[in-house]
Parts: sequence; structure tokens; C-alpha cells
Amino acid sequence: MRLDLPGFIDVHVHFRDPGMTDAENMSSGVAAARRGGFAAVVTMPNTKPACDSPELISHQRRLDGDVLVFPSAAITRGRLGREVSDIELLAESGAAFFTDDGSYVSDAHVMEDAMRRVAKLGMVVCEHAMAPSIQAGGVIRDCALACRLNLPVIRPETEIEAIRRDVSICRETGCRLHIQHISTAGGVELVREAQREGLPVTAEATPHHLLLSCDEIEADDANFKMAPPLGNGEDRAELRRAVKDGVLMFATDHAPHPAATKSLGFAKSANGIVGLECAVAITYSVMVEGEGMSVDAWAKAWSDKPRALLPQSMADLAARRTTSVDTDALRSVDVGSFASLSRNCPYGGMQFRCWPM
Repeated sequence: MRLDLPGFIDVHVHFRDPGMTDAENMSSGVAAARRGGFAAVVTMPNTKPACDSPELISHQRRLDGDVLVFPSAAITRGRLGREVSDIELLAESGAAFFTDDGSYVSDAHVMEDAMRRVAKLGMVVCEHAMAPSIQAGGVIRDCALACRLNLPVIRPETEIEAIRRDVSICRETGCRLHIQHISTAGGVELVREAQREGLPVTAEATPHHLLLSCDEIEADDANFKMAPPLGNGEDRAELRRAVKDGVLMFATDHAPHPAATKSLGFAKSANGIVGLECAVAITYSVMVEGEGMSVDAWAKAWSDKPRALLPQSMADLAARRTTSVDTDALRSVDVGSFASLSRNCPYGGMQFRCWPM
């Protein structure tokens, strides 16, 4: 059955342009987004150099064509966590929101300064909630594979304490705060508590954290390695409940890498997987078919909720777009046919029923 829905928006993609265009570039990223059914995407600033200037925002921005591209800007200069970027200039230049994604802003004073300035603009700070002092070199959550391979683990507190700190700064500054790629039950509970308190806190769940768990990883396959890592079954169940309850929205964290950087096992491979081209299918399978979420609520988690993070001018542009899906189009994921330049994902051969048209 064909469904015509409000335009889907992915507020978390990495197009690697400039600096890492062997993994993805603007053209291939847009092509992947188009094939995935997205009307608009927000690119992350962890390019080389980091997107902390009007020139780099202009390089990435696309305000016409099939897929709108809204660049986010770095919270700190060079994404180094030391000095707040020129927030006001970047906002004027067309930043969608502010994030150092890929890195946590460890200095609480720097984060508070940034959030006070962003609050005055009515914009959003998005946080990669993984405190490196707690992560301490971990690469995977505690699970059977971690034990078998003696891999250093990432404790849930890596995310939970990062979220706790930033919710506290949100409370002090009034700045809108969005938690990226949430992965733990404890993190979800902090977001629930903040929303019950009336704080302007939102969060996103990725297709991979909703579909997979660390307990299901059987081999030393870095296509299952990402940051934050896959949680356990309890984490996954809580993420699904929170999406169904309207606490979380969807985002892919589409993270392309060349094969050479993902072929070194969990210990040495890069973090991240591609997800744009099958995210709609996965989330429909997990949440609508599996969890009984209504199609309307599922669509809003890809459209209305992400759109609310954007400045009004961008939200208005995205609101004019539509996404059409076929809910009876059963087919397998063919990673080799992706429009993305990268193939790093664990979905090959999996079957799903709902695909963009």
C-alpha cells in the first residue's frame, strides 16, 4: 500500500565532505538520502576541517533539489572542546544547530558558555553524550563477545553521566538540548525525567540501536561497532518503549567509512555504520510491525519531531516536501547496490517490507 507522508528528515548524517570524500561526498550522500526517502538531512560538522566557519556551511548547504541539506556547525572551534565557536555568526550563516558530534564537550564551563549563547538565539545544542574520561578506551558494551575477545568495555555510565551533566546545564541556561544517538535505558530515563520537568530536552534513537543488541554479536565484525555502542536487550527494549511513547525521535547517524578502516575488528576499526538507505524500512519493521506503533506516530518521529529542531526558515522549507512509502514491498537489503560510497553496515540480506518509493 502506498502512503504519502510529510517529508522525512534525518537530523544526523555524516557526508564526510570536505576532507574524507573517499567515504562519502555531497553528491553520493544526497543520492543515498534520496534513495532512503528523505526530504531533508542535517550534516554533522566532523569534517576535515571541522565545519566551524560560514564558508564550510555554504559548501555543504543545499536548499533546492530533491533533498535539502542543512549543515550543523561545531560548538567549539575545530571541535577541540576548548573555545566556543562564533555561535552568532554561524547561526546567521545558516547553521541548523550546534554540535561537536563525534566528540563530547568535556569542559562544563565551555559547554555552559555555548548553551547560554545558543539559548539567546532560540536554537538547539546537540550533544554526543559519551564522556571520554569514563569511556576509557572501551570499544563495546559488556557482552559475551567482549568477554571472549577480552575487549575493553564501555560502561553505561559513559552516556548516563554525560546526559546528566548537560541536562543540568540546560536547567541553568534554558537552552534547548538534544541528545544524539541515545543507547542506554538509564539515559532514556534521564530524558524522560527532564521532559516531565518541562525542560526543553529531546533525544534520538537510531535504527541500529532499535534493531540490534550487543548480545547478538557473534563475530569480531566491526560492522557492528559504533559510538555509542549497541546496548543490551534491556536497553533496546527501553529505547523502543520511549519511541512508542513519543519521548524519542528517529535519526540514522549515517557514518560512512572506507572498507580498510572497518576491516580491523572491534579493537582497531573506526566507529559507525551507514544507514540512510534502509532506515525507513528498519524502523517501520521494528516499531510498527513489531511494537504496534501507529503509522502516524512513526511518520511523525521521522518528520514533525525532527523538524522542530530546525530554525523556522529551514522547518518551513522541509514542511513543503513529502515522503512516499510502499508498505507491501518485501525485499532484502542489497548493500552492494547502495548509492553511498561506503558499505559498512550489518544489514546485508535482511528482509523488510516497507520501502520508500
